[in-house]
Amino acid sequence: MLYTLITPFTINEEIKKSRFIVNAAPINSAEQAVDFIAHVSDINATHNCWAWKLSHQYRFSDDGEPTSTAGRPILAAIEGQSCDNVVIVVTRYFGGIKLGTGGLMRAYGGSASHCLQQAPLTAIILRQSYRVSCLYNEWPILENKLKDIQAIIEEQTFDAEGISLFIAITDDKFQELNKFIANLTRGREQLFIKPQQ
Repeated sequence: MLYTLITPFTINEEIKKSRFIVNAAPINSAEQAVDFIAHVSDINATHNCWAWKLSHQYRFSDDGEPTSTAGRPILAAIEGQSCDNVVIVVTRYFGGIKLGTGGLMRAYGGSASHCLQQAPLTAIILRQSYRVSCLYNEWPILENKLKDIQAIIEEQTFDAEGISLFIAITDDKFQELNKFIANLTRGREQLFIKPQQ
């Protein structure tokens, strides 16, 4: 199971007189990650190293530290803590003692891991979006079923015929709901996967 942060979270660590400030946040898009990085990075710091992961997409930056000593260890920390939809920025203020390649990797990866270990996390529930329609007299029955299976109503529109919905459900509820809709509408309706935009 994968997890993400409930809210943004920050910790501070000191490693051999260098100060590391770790800012982490949940994200739903690459744009959110970029905005968060810009928001928490300190131009007066020695380095603002970061990584983010969003399903199969990921990016990282060493921001002037030796190659693969900062961004990649931060990304490894995200994956190592079974997290996704997360961005982490580790801001370093140099304290005068060089850490060496191994020391940098441990400092950046370790501080990112410590942040995620202390942050309030929640499980990521994967859902698929579907389109379905029903008549007005069928809606109260369908609405109750959607509540029972914890479906998320993403969008609904009303017209002369009835109601059209976009809903999101977990994969294990698909067969049950599709059969329910077929019975309710006497075979007139079924779930259709929402087209990608």
